[in-house]
Amino acid sequence: MKVDVLVIGGGSAGLAAAVTSARAGLNTVMVERHGMAGGMGTASLVHTFCGLYFIDGDEARHANEGLPEEIADRMQSVTGKGPVKMGRVWVLPQHPVEFARISDEMLRESGVKVLFHSEVISLEPGWRAKVACRGEISEIEAGVVIDASGDAVGAAMLDLGDERTSSDRLQRPAYVSGIQGVEGELASLTLSGRIVEGTRSGDLPKAALGMHFRGSGRDGEIFSTLDLSGEEEGSYDPTDPSCLSALEETGRSLTSRVLSYFKEHQEGWEKAYVSHWPARAGVRESRRYRGEIVFSGDDVLRGRRFEDEVALAVWPLELRETNRGPKLRFPDEGKAAGIPAGALRVAGMEGLFVAGRCISCDHEAQASIRVMGTCFATGQAVGRLAADTSRR
Repeated sequence: MKVDVLVIGGGSAGLAAAVTSARAGLNTVMVERHGMAGGMGTASLVHTFCGLYFIDGDEARHANEGLPEEIADRMQSVTGKGPVKMGRVWVLPQHPVEFARISDEMLRESGVKVLFHSEVISLEPGWRAKVACRGEISEIEAGVVIDASGDAVGAAMLDLGDERTSSDRLQRPAYVSGIQGVEGELASLTLSGRIVEGTRSGDLPKAALGMHFRGSGRDGEIFSTLDLSGEEEGSYDPTDPSCLSALEETGRSLTSRVLSYFKEHQEGWEKAYVSHWPARAGVRESRRYRGEIVFSGDDVLRGRRFEDEVALAVWPLELRETNRGPKLRFPDEGKAAGIPAGALRVAGMEGLFVAGRCISCDHEAQASIRVMGTCFATGQAVGRLAADTSRR
């Protein structure tokens, strides 16, 4: 198969990149390992779009026009829920089921060829890729490659080297589950207190302290979110299959234990049950590319602007280096920072671009740019860069 653009990964960044390049008239194929696009927002059940809006202010104002705004509008039209202010930041509640459907619509309408249940297993300059699906191998030749895998898989396959934070500082993963059958008010402080009681009594492990709950917007349905240590198999390595397997098993086990405890000790939870597990735990950080420029946490905090900026970063540094909740660091006066095009171009590799959480940045900046709203923006940006490259 010969195409203009190959997009690796169909998460929030890959979706935006593929739709943008296809709308520009490029023959675009998107390869996604799961059976739906949306990544963290569908497979991992992350139910809030962060990074869409400027910090502070009395109303939510979009930071990046175009596709990020369009996706938000489509979501609002089906959920009926608008932006919500949480402290200093505005977020948009979203439902993973609706996001999967919206993603399908946008990919179909724009003419992207989608290969679900497939993974790129080799990539060579030129650009030639091998794609595996259920033991069958096919080949794709592309003029431009966009790595939106989240894990910089292209850097590993091309032996480019990558940037990776030490295991003890990596952003910790999250495990989100769907729960139904809960009756009455959902008082988060009461539920957190009940978990504390359970850990003090020895009925729950201390690892359960990282769990919190939020309504999905649908009657009788809530989401539980559990921050994990990632160290169930020793040091945390989000590219190691043993570590990833332990994350999944631990997430299901801890969630089940908390639910069983609540059924006995929390009024209104007697009939509660887990209605759906995520397809995968939510990994927040792994490999990153080495680009033409390294976007830094200091750039975010200073609200630095660049002549070649292609998107705005408007989320604070949300550092989750432990499973005990985030540490937020806000930019000076809530200023937006420009994300330079050089952070989306892979150094020394013509025609290879990157979008999403694995762009060229340091650990601190990654804590800002990894959220879905910003990933929509960097995905849109590389889709446009790919179009410019293809027209030369």
